[in-house]
Amino acid sequence: MLVAVDHVQLAAPPGSEDLLRTYYTEVLGMTEVPKPPVLAARGGCWFAAGPVQLHLGTEADFRPARKAHPGLRVREIEAYARRLEERGAKVVWDDDLPGHKRFYSEDPVGNRLEFLEPLD
Repeated sequence: MLVAVDHVQLAAPPGSEDLLRTYYTEVLGMTEVPKPPVLAARGGCWFAAGPVQLHLGTEADFRPARKAHPGLRVREIEAYARRLEERGAKVVWDDDLPGHKRFYSEDPVGNRLEFLEPLD
């Protein structure tokens, strides 16, 4: 029986870990989580914010996910969008999901990310 999503894995090009660390920690406000040594040897990096975990693994023939994406629930979405914009990230609002405020952004390697907050 499924009980929760443990993490979402995204891909990134080899050697992009420093860009990813800056974006996921300084822009999104996540914390880097140490990878087990056997997995750290493969490259990539892991991040967490509360129960949310995003794992970024390197892929030699990397192509960013344009349609596929994690949907990340946030509180105070307008303030969070401002945070991203103030740190240089593009924010694209989308009103097509009833009952939610949401926007899309991209990480520095082009992966699509959705941020949403249910309306009361």
